[in-house]
Amino acid sequence: MAEVTGRKSRIQAIDAVRGLIMIIMALDHVRDFFHVAPFQPENLARASAALFLTRWITHFCAPVFFCFAGLGAWFWARSHSRGELARYLVSRGLWLIVLEFTVERFFLFFNFDFSPIILLILWALGWSMIGLAGLVYLGERGLAAASLAMICLHNLFDGVRAAQFGSAAWLWNVLHQQGIFRAGRAVFLVAYPLIPWIGVMGAGYALGGVFALDTARRRSALTRIGLAMTAAFLVLRAVNVYGDPARWSPGRSPLFTALSFLNCTKYPVSLDFLLMTLGPALLLTAWLDRFEFSRANPLLVFGRVPLFYFLLHLAVIHVLAALLDQALTGRTFLWSHATPAMGAKYAPYGYELWVTYAAWATTVVLLYPACRWYAGLKRRRSDWWLAYL
Repeated sequence: MAEVTGRKSRIQAIDAVRGLIMIIMALDHVRDFFHVAPFQPENLARASAALFLTRWITHFCAPVFFCFAGLGAWFWARSHSRGELARYLVSRGLWLIVLEFTVERFFLFFNFDFSPIILLILWALGWSMIGLAGLVYLGERGLAAASLAMICLHNLFDGVRAAQFGSAAWLWNVLHQQGIFRAGRAVFLVAYPLIPWIGVMGAGYALGGVFALDTARRRSALTRIGLAMTAAFLVLRAVNVYGDPARWSPGRSPLFTALSFLNCTKYPVSLDFLLMTLGPALLLTAWLDRFEFSRANPLLVFGRVPLFYFLLHLAVIHVLAALLDQALTGRTFLWSHATPAMGAKYAPYGYELWVTYAAWATTVVLLYPACRWYAGLKRRRSDWWLAYL
């Protein structure tokens, strides 16, 4: 459904999917602060199915963020020149990078200790926008071809290691291999290599043409694309030769074999990972396009203020974790440090998984009033700065 707000027309399904993704994203970050184990949730030799699936469902978040950011750029471009679009993407990208090193970092750690400097999702989103600013000059077909090539072919380079580049190893870490490098005294940890995230954002921009279709054809096209991507994931993953550096293998039970099948690589994000997540996300978009939502619906409220929600939810989660930890143990550690999952050197910490889900629900409820207020402000006003938060 399209909702007219002032001079702009919005397709509610896009906001609704993005809002759902924002809600799910909070679960992953709540888990980081409330449920800390001495192993990763993807470690199927040690993790329970519940813990693995708690992490796995949040894998849908980053691909949708990047894809829909590109789609948003396409909508913006409909009323602006290519040069204006490029300048907007560069300025917004640089702004996200600034927020990564200031607001996001402070909310994660509650201090100004920049050792190490962790390059997280806003950093990757920012540079992907800057990359998209260049890709738009290739034209729609060239942009689509370059984006799909980046997504489909980058796993050919999984065997290339940063150490092979000598003094330029840092560049490969930034582009394709998660790792640590130094620049003078500063230590950088690359959590989100940029390839193929730039391509995912470009693919989202290329998807914009589908949303120019009438409602029935748009739903049909999204359904066909979503089904094709989901089927491609099932086939490619079953063949188990290309598409992900981590091969699946039989587990200790049929359930864990299925979990191994789903256990795709996120850093850098693999072709299988993107097919597994974006295919169902497009199917969900097509399905939600059949409904009309009220402005007060949490999916729309959160989906229309994603950056505001993102930054605020980190602060809320960190405060809740610190309050609970102090109430139960008397510790004050989390008032000036991050949880161990975010790099802090502090071992005796963490609660049962059900506490994570209770804290997640509390976080979402607490975020709703502020996000609804800000969504209303953005709807009523058109100040330039509102586009940057």
